[in-house]
Amino acid sequence: MIKSKLLNLLSNNTKNGRYQILAGPLLILLILSMMVLPLPAFILDLFFTFNITLSIIILIVALFTKRVLDFAAFPTILLFATLLRLSLNVASTRVVLLKGHTGSAAAGRVIEAFGHFLVGGNFAIGIVVFIILVIINFMVITKGAGRIAEVGARFALDGMPGKQMAIDADLNAGLIGEDEAKARRAEVSQEADFYGSMDGASKFVRGDAIAGLLIMAITIIGGLLVGMVQQGMPFSDASKTYVLLTIGDGLVAQIPSLIISTAAGVIVTRVTSQDNISDQMITQLFNNPQVLILTAVVIGLLGLIPGMPNLVFLLFTVILSIISWWLTKQKKTEQKVAPKQANVQATTPANIEATWSDVNIEDILAMEVGYGLIPMVDQTQNGELLGRIRSLRKKFAQTLGFLPPQVHIRDNLSLAPYQYKIFIKGGEIGKGEIVNDKWLAINPGNVTETIEGIPTTEPAFGLPAVWIDESNKENAQILGYTVVDTSTMIATHFNHLLQQFASDLLGRLETQELLDRIKQEIPKLVEDFIPNVVTLTTFHKILQNLIAEKVSIRDMRTIIETICEHSPIQNDVYQLLSIVRIALGRVITQQWFPGTDPINVIGLNINLERLLLQALQNTSNFEPGLAEHIIEQLQKALNQQEAIGAPPVLLVNHALRPMLSQFLRPNFPQLVVLSNLEITDNREIKMSTQIGAE
Repeated sequence: MIKSKLLNLLSNNTKNGRYQILAGPLLILLILSMMVLPLPAFILDLFFTFNITLSIIILIVALFTKRVLDFAAFPTILLFATLLRLSLNVASTRVVLLKGHTGSAAAGRVIEAFGHFLVGGNFAIGIVVFIILVIINFMVITKGAGRIAEVGARFALDGMPGKQMAIDADLNAGLIGEDEAKARRAEVSQEADFYGSMDGASKFVRGDAIAGLLIMAITIIGGLLVGMVQQGMPFSDASKTYVLLTIGDGLVAQIPSLIISTAAGVIVTRVTSQDNISDQMITQLFNNPQVLILTAVVIGLLGLIPGMPNLVFLLFTVILSIISWWLTKQKKTEQKVAPKQANVQATTPANIEATWSDVNIEDILAMEVGYGLIPMVDQTQNGELLGRIRSLRKKFAQTLGFLPPQVHIRDNLSLAPYQYKIFIKGGEIGKGEIVNDKWLAINPGNVTETIEGIPTTEPAFGLPAVWIDESNKENAQILGYTVVDTSTMIATHFNHLLQQFASDLLGRLETQELLDRIKQEIPKLVEDFIPNVVTLTTFHKILQNLIAEKVSIRDMRTIIETICEHSPIQNDVYQLLSIVRIALGRVITQQWFPGTDPINVIGLNINLERLLLQALQNTSNFEPGLAEHIIEQLQKALNQQEAIGAPPVLLVNHALRPMLSQFLRPNFPQLVVLSNLEITDNREIKMSTQIGAE
């Protein structure tokens, strides 16, 4: 049964293209088996050759890598390669000690070749070469690469906050999307993890070099003892046989180790670029003809000195001179071509037809700032405004039920240094100006004492305010002023305009994205909703009108179910809107009158209501005197509502609500006109003021 499950696992992984997941576990099992099981000489030859091949592959991949994260698996590969070499050392040592007396080929042809051909069969030379390789690997390459990885990890960690803020700045400025921002954040985190891993992985190679020295010494001593004591060999024969085998074994392990250490050095020393390391070295070393010609002169002078190898030095002098001449010729050709291209570019625009790429799509939501406000929108300079705007967008989405467009912030040199303007679809909807290094003390309406500063008007609500020094901030708060910093003032103004013009931000694209979002959560609800029930245009119009009258569209389930229920018998957009508002009555009531206390509203006198209903039936306009009378009394009623702390809500007959809302909204943007059918039955209604009573 276990065997069948294992076969099924292997079969499924192979069919799905995921058999690579078995590479790691199989390699670990292979390494452990080599440490424990005795291996024949031929198998050792295979593994030693595989080890050399693997190290060369790693080095070549490192040379062709353009970014460190393109070879992010390198620390793990380094660990596996080190374990593989050590397990091969253990396996070869076992074979050398067991069968070394049988001849130089006892541990395989690879060890024999490295022991005889590379060092000429001289074990003294072999020991010296081995020690030199270990010193180069341990003291130079590995130590340097480890230090660079350590410093790289430190700088990567120190630079993470700045890189993350730069990503947030690009995201809030609309330069990148959410997906690209997530990818960049992940890349920053991976880069820090990589350098941290490389800092630890370099210790593997250092430990491997030390282990190589110890294994060589132990093998030589053990071989001499085995050869003389157990096999009865003379000292000279035992030393020649076992020392040469040990040297061959050490060299066959140290050369791949040196190659992989070089690959580690290449990875951590390279600078991120679009070119691989080979291209960088060639283009940056042999790009300046002056450098090459000066080098040729120096080498040529050395070649003229008696006793020097003149032919070799003069050969390199000629080669460098030829390369310098060729580069100089290439640069002159490029300089001749450049003016021609400039002339072509100068004359071309007159002959090029305009294309659609010349059309710039207007930003839906944008902010322009003077150069003095740039630090406030640059998070690398500790600017807080971008973070506040991002928070406002999230709060807006949570409150009204749809995500407003990203805010594109750009500098405008034509503005005053500390001025800003806010635009929707290219049209200016608000502007303001701050005083640098000052705080804004706002009079909420109940402050009687004045404070020293520059008088101004708060841009969001038009309240009287004063620009004060930071040292005077505490005194202003004691007097009753609301004191805010400049970024808070701009963010408050932006939020006020966002709420005021919210319906303009909900376009067809946002409506479709909202439907797609609902489809992810409740797919059955929106199935066949568009266009079988209503068109996207009708649905967009209903949502836009709800937003315009400050009704949250978060309860999309109720909105869509209500439209689905009544659209077969009612296809008028505004009638559907009224029905949807009634269905959202509980939400609307709680929005303006939270809790269970009696609600205070502005009402209409019965006579005025009868007159308005008659005008509605006759489809006639208001008489001028009546309209002025309503506006005048409504202003007094709103002031009274504000005095008692009640919301600016006018409660009217259901039939009158659309007409009065459309008529009064331009003069009283803060006013909310509700229908008597939109208030839940369990709430007690009190009319604090009646319009038309006089």
